[in-house]
Formats: sequence, structure tokens, C-alpha cells
Amino acid sequence: MDNIVITGTGIISSLGAGKEETLEKLRTGQRGIGPIRHIQTKHRDLPSGEVEYSDEQLKELIRYQEESIITRTSLLGRVALKEALEEARLDGTEGLHIAFISGNTVGGMEKSEQFYYDFLHNNSRNEYIAMHDCGACTDIMAKQFGGHFDLITTISTACSSAANAIILGANLIKEGRVDIAVVGGTECLSKFHINGFNTLMILDKEPCRPFDADRHGLNLGEGAAYLVMETEATARKRNIRPICKLAGYGNTCDAYHQTATSPNGEGAYLAMCQALKSSGLRPEDIDYINAHGTGTGNNDECEGIAMMRVFGDRMPPVSSTKSYTGHTTSAAGGVESVISILALTHGFIPANLGYQTPIEGHNFKPVDHVIENVTLKHVLTNSFGFGGNDSSCIFSALDTETPAPMQASEAGQCYIQSAAHVSIQQPIGDDWFHNPVMPAQAYSESIEPDYSKYFAPMAARRMGRLLKRALATAVEALGNHPVPDAIITGTGLGCIANTEKFLTAMIDNQEEFLQPTFFMQSTHNTIGSQVAQHLKCHGYNCTYSHRGTSFDSSLLDACLQMRAGAIGSALVGGHDEMTPAYFEMLGKIGYWKSGDVSPDALRRADSPGSLSGSCSLNMLLTDHSDADTLCRIAGMDMLYQPSDEELRSAADRILHQAGLTVKDLDAVVTGLSGDRDNDAVYRTFLQQYCPETPVVWYKHLFGESFCASAFGVYAGAVCLHKKLIPSHLLYNTSEEISNPKHILVHNHFQNKDHSLILLTL
Repeated sequence: MDNIVITGTGIISSLGAGKEETLEKLRTGQRGIGPIRHIQTKHRDLPSGEVEYSDEQLKELIRYQEESIITRTSLLGRVALKEALEEARLDGTEGLHIAFISGNTVGGMEKSEQFYYDFLHNNSRNEYIAMHDCGACTDIMAKQFGGHFDLITTISTACSSAANAIILGANLIKEGRVDIAVVGGTECLSKFHINGFNTLMILDKEPCRPFDADRHGLNLGEGAAYLVMETEATARKRNIRPICKLAGYGNTCDAYHQTATSPNGEGAYLAMCQALKSSGLRPEDIDYINAHGTGTGNNDECEGIAMMRVFGDRMPPVSSTKSYTGHTTSAAGGVESVISILALTHGFIPANLGYQTPIEGHNFKPVDHVIENVTLKHVLTNSFGFGGNDSSCIFSALDTETPAPMQASEAGQCYIQSAAHVSIQQPIGDDWFHNPVMPAQAYSESIEPDYSKYFAPMAARRMGRLLKRALATAVEALGNHPVPDAIITGTGLGCIANTEKFLTAMIDNQEEFLQPTFFMQSTHNTIGSQVAQHLKCHGYNCTYSHRGTSFDSSLLDACLQMRAGAIGSALVGGHDEMTPAYFEMLGKIGYWKSGDVSPDALRRADSPGSLSGSCSLNMLLTDHSDADTLCRIAGMDMLYQPSDEELRSAADRILHQAGLTVKDLDAVVTGLSGDRDNDAVYRTFLQQYCPETPVVWYKHLFGESFCASAFGVYAGAVCLHKKLIPSHLLYNTSEEISNPKHILVHNHFQNKDHSLILLTL
């Protein structure tokens, strides 16, 4: 396997727009932290790393001439994306497969918090309702490239999001899924997360001082940064000179607390060890550490302990550049990776601004002034997020030898071992298979199990409903199996009920008297981190929040790593909830049916909308099978805006790799739901590709949600395991099917993001 190299980078932060301005301010030690200017918050006394450009000025930077609406998160992202694509000389005409993976948490929150009551009580701002979620921001940014990406997805693991985008991009390249990956993250400031961090009492009223004994917290920032990654061979083919190499990376989970780091920094320690192991480097090879270094009491002390565990008495120079930019949260892994690459390629070490007094117990002092004219060969950058989601990446100079180049994948197998759900059907079991509950209206609450079987009542009191569902289904799916190697979660909205509670209180109480619990549980990766904490799982942990393909992205990640031999098991979940308020909002933009929602009515429907569902499903994937295994995942692909021909070709390719043809399929599972436009896409594929194949549907039973596709895979797996497709799951025939062996699952969201998953016995 060739080395993975970086061929383009782009950045915007409070230091300025572009690498040139960023580099100048880093080398001259200029902070980008100052008073809040653009956000209308009562906490304007809190210093921040706010980008100086207004939304209109950002549009000018990218020559924005589109008529569609856009959020600030997406605008920041498109500025950085433009610079990265231009440096890498990508224009969509290369004939290569290109992925776009973006990290994000707040999504369109800065618009939602402005217009929340408009969403509920009038129709003046309906166009922003669909802009709230993280995946919408990524979709808007993809237009910067003219829609020429082959695959896009969104990672939401709080402050490690962009770093995890780098990791997924590298794995996609190693697997041969794509030739090039454009990776990073974007985040704008919002009142929501200013107030959220303020409730945690970790915001400093002065410019932050990471790793200083007298530190008092962090300064929030905003910005975006993206990297273009490819193999050396692809770069040579394109006749472009690389900037540096991605030598190694690691992701683990601290599995300790939702916002605090464990005293010994276990997750951070394991992430750095993994990064070193994957690169083939030794601790003494690292020339500089760009630390996570938030300036909070807990993070800096524990990250320092973790670094001491890795490097001992031979600590390389360390600094936190959040003292320049503020904490750009989901964008931090991208912003600080670009800064690390600038340091690597320009031979300097940024200062840890504001540092004066060492932390007792640390055997090192951060760099307190800019060091020029140094030779850096290997730079380590850390990004640690809420829930203990810890990631580390190593960038190396081009002229250095990498002792252990990244190896190509081995063709490992991937089996669905077990699954458990809580939904609008009977929970936990598979009663729905023979005796389904038929929803009588478009909005239905999930049927809850007895949660006392899974955790103590005192613990349950602190959890929202979706967290309870996720934990219960995780325990049930895992059964007597060992703790998995990875926990990978899909959620389009996260714990939206807690988001609404915090948002409503923030507006009604004029940003005062807010509860931190609602904020902590509003972050999308709360679900995966709480499961990891409950199971004491320190392995790989990632959360995907990409609208209707959130679960599909999680499944793809698990299959990639299992095929590569990186993991032997993974708990993969799809979790979303529907609240009355959000149901009402989405109804205004055509998401739901009114009146009859019976299967016959949904089949006949020639209008927008479907019925809603709450989705919580966990499945255990393993690299081996046994007598209880449900089925094997024989192939999978995800595509962005494919033509009809490209979609059919992808299906052919998946079947061919499994030694099958379309005639071997016993059924195709689709997301047919009664929504006119949604169903038209499925019907076109079915008519063109497999007109004689029986069709399975499931949304008439489980409803529509951003993670509803999890139930499509689940339904297909159960049918294979039970050797039966019952008549109530069949869309175009009434005769049940016995002994199915091969089932193809097709999912799409708004005919943009598609997935194809082949299940076999």
C-alpha cells in the first residue's frame, strides 16, 4: 500500500481566511481571540475566537451566487473547502472516485435558535427547518465541488469530529473504495453552545491559558478546515506534488464520563499509542505535539498525564494552538491538523500563548514562545471530544521513511450476529415478524420495555428516552458476547428531546438558569459514548449524523474495519426519536401523511409524506459466524447523486463480487413509505434493475426516521435467519416466500445519498 499523502489544505478561523494569513499570525504569536461581534448573545463578555467575516462577507469570499439558503456553518466550510480543492487541483473532471467526509455538531443551530418559535407557530421561516441537521450542512458544502463527490457523509463526535473524518477517509482509501478523500470539519458559534459550555462552568472570561496552573477554562471559537488525501500513486498520476504524509492515526473511547476525562487519561493514552503503532513510529520519533489543550482544569491535567505515560521523560515540545483560535469544537481536528502541517512544512513550533506556571505533577512545560528554524519530521495532533471520544493523527514530512507503510486490506467477513430494537412495534423481541402492530396515525410513540432490567432507577432518571432505548438494545444485542471492539452509531438528530428542552429554556429564560444535563445529552455522540461507558468499551467509537444514511454510514465504517482486520466485532446502531414539536415542524415541509396510514393507503398514495417512527436498533457484527448468526453482509456500497445507470452498475458490482447475478436475488428491501417522490426513486430502480424480484417494505410497520434504514437491514436479516418472508412485509405480492438466501437492501435519502447492502446466508 502506498503512503497516504496530503495534497491540499484549506482553513478559516479567527486568525483569518486561508493558510497565508493563518501562518503569519501563528509565527508572530497573534491571538485571534476577542469580543463577540456577530452573535446576539447576552454573554458578550466571554472572549471567543469568532471569525471576523459576516455571512455576507463569507459569501463574497466564495463568490456565492446560488439562490438557495445557506447556514453559517456551511459558509465557513465552503471557504476552507474551496482553498483545499484549489491547492489539490481538483475540479471534478479527473474521473476518480472522491469522498467528502465532514465533521459537524451544531449544524444549522444558529438559524434554528433564531427562528425556533417561527418554526412552531407560523410559516415565515419554513425553509430553514430542513437546514437544522448536520447532514444538511455537508450537503450544502458539497455544492462547492459541483456535486462531483461519489460518497459523502457527516461525522458528529463533538470535538474529535474532524479528526475522525480524517480516519474514515484514510480507511476508505486503504480499502480502495475511493481514490481521494476530502476530510475535515466546520463549526460556527451559536448561542446554543455558548450557553451550553457556560452551564458547565468551563468558559474563561479572559483569553485561555492551556496547560497553565492558573487556567480557568476555554474560549470557544469557530472555523473550518479541510484536507485532501490520496495515495502517492494517485498524486503522481495527477502530476501533483504532495505536502506531507498521513503516517498514522488512532481512535479510542475513554468510557469514563460524558464530559470529564479519566484521571489517568486512558482514552487519550490509547489513542496516541494506536497512532504510533499504525505509523510504525516510536515515541522518540515525534518532534512536536499539537495538544488538544482546551484550558480546562480536567482536560489539561489528564492529557498531560496521558502524554507522560506515552513519552515518559522524553517529552517532545508541546503546545496548544487553541490559545490562538479558541476551541473550534467539531472543526478542531481539522483546524489543528492544518496548523500542524503548516508547522511541519515551514519549520516552526507555535507558542502555547498565555502560559506562565507549570501544572504540579507534569514533567513538562509547554512551548511559551514561537520556535523558528526547526526541523520537524513527525507531528502528533490530538483531538478529544465529549463522551471520551479520543483521536490522534500523525503527519510526517515527505522525505522521511515510514517504518511500516499502511497495509492494504484483507478480505475479512462481516456477519450480523444479533439485533435488538425499541420502536413503534413490540420492543426487544421479534413479535412484529408474525404479529405486527399496525400504526393507526402518522405519529406514534415507541413502545417502551421494562428498563429496570438494564439499569438502576437512579441512573434512568438522568437519561432521556433515546439513551434508555440505546442502552437497552445494546445490552440485548450483545447478550453473552464479549465487549465489542468498536461502537459505531448512526443518528440523524441525536437526543432531539433534550435539544428542544435546552433550546426552549435558553429562549424563554433569556440565556439564564439553564441545566447542563440537557446540553450534555444534546450532543449526537452522547448515545455511543453512553453505551461505551455502560459496557466499559475503550475501543473505536464513532457517530454518523448524515440524515437518511446515518445508519448506513455506520455500517460501512464497521465493514471497512472488519475487512481490514482492524476489529473483530462492532456494535452498530441506528437511533433517532420523534417529538411532538419536531413532528409538527417537519410536517410543515411535507414529511408526514394525514388521514389513513394503512398499508393499502400507503401503497395507493400519490402525495408527499409518510408515517413517523422512533428508531433505536443495535446489531452486533462479528468476523465469524455460529449457529445463531442471522446472516452475512456480503457487500455494501454508498453513492452520492448516482445516475440510474451508476446505481444499477453498483448493484451489479456488489452481486458479482459475491458470485451472484440479479436472478439470484430472492427479494429487494426498499424504503417504500407512501411518499410520492421518495417511492418514485425506488420504483425506477426496481423497474430498471429487477422488475421480476419480490419487493420487501418495512416503513409501514416501523415508520420513517433518519435511521429507519436500520430496520430495512434488520428486516432482511431476520427473514434470512427465519427462512421466511411473511406476506405483510411483501409489497408487490401476497404470497410468503420460503427459504430466501440472498436479499439486496436499497436505501436513499432525497435521491442524493444511496446505499446498497447485500445480505446472504
